[in-house]
Amino acid sequence: MKRMKKWIALVLCLCMFSVSCLALTGCSSVGNGKKIIRIAHSQSETHPEHLGLLKFKEYVEENLGDKYEVQIYPNELLGSQKKAIELTQTGAIDFTLVGTPNLENFADIYEVFSMPYLFTSEEAYHAAMMDTDYMDKVYESTDEAGFRVLTWYDVGSRSFYAKKKIEKPEDLKGLKIRVQESPASIKMANAFGAAASPMSFGEVYTAIQQGVIDGAENNELALTNNKHGEVAKYYSYNRHQMVPDVLVGNLKFLNELSDDEMKVFKEAAALSTEVEREEWSKQVEEAKKIAQEDMGVTFVDVDVQPFKEAVKDVQKEMLEENPDIKDLYEHIQTFNAKYEGKGDN
Repeated sequence: MKRMKKWIALVLCLCMFSVSCLALTGCSSVGNGKKIIRIAHSQSETHPEHLGLLKFKEYVEENLGDKYEVQIYPNELLGSQKKAIELTQTGAIDFTLVGTPNLENFADIYEVFSMPYLFTSEEAYHAAMMDTDYMDKVYESTDEAGFRVLTWYDVGSRSFYAKKKIEKPEDLKGLKIRVQESPASIKMANAFGAAASPMSFGEVYTAIQQGVIDGAENNELALTNNKHGEVAKYYSYNRHQMVPDVLVGNLKFLNELSDDEMKVFKEAAALSTEVEREEWSKQVEEAKKIAQEDMGVTFVDVDVQPFKEAVKDVQKEMLEENPDIKDLYEHIQTFNAKYEGKGDN
């Protein structure tokens, strides 16, 4: 599988190099005169995010099919999320779908989403992310880096899963746990007593299987879509983070769109989020059933309060060390207050 990925990535890179050469000579069209829009992501073809991107493709081609053809590359075929961002920056591809921790090095406002227990309920999380007037200002923060977020995708809450049962923070002591490549996520895992091990998502299965790490933290779909339930048999619902994924577009491409074209792409992005969120709700329940019945995974309900207590200093340090997150943090607190008592944290 890895060899196949490398061959596909090589062929695509060669194709994109050819396209770049044509562009340098003044020819920006490909094949039948349509521009090829390439989107990279790290999930499988059955994942809610891929289904959301299929809606994006459908809407763009329905409305601008005489100008654009959308191609979607799942399963990290074009490389890790970090690599896909680099390709989007240069314009080698047009869009990529990544977790917000990958954007922290480009705009430190995104660090807020890695804060443990930032949101007190899913209702508050969804409402805050759907506040498009506010979030559009956040999305513009990466303009200097050459890309901009168009929309967000719901990937639920993140919890720990491992080879052993985790019921309280003390159970994490000494365990090597994969976290996202984010300073805040590393601080969080260490505050729980674990040994934080940041690595690419695509490496997690083999790392757990071979004992390089003891477990990871993610949502339920990682157990089934990515087969992590085959190597980690305990999933503990401590729900320490709700970290959105985002669809990132090359800024030069976006700026060159006409007003009417931009309207279509924004509508396509909003529709893709709508589809992804609907599919997410369905697939989480399906994933839990499959993980339990077919993979032998045990789901563990825990008292969340001790986990919150263990990382309260991480929240305080983040606010002190990064003033750029303060306004967004306080904005999110208004939604936490509005939906107080309705959450599961």
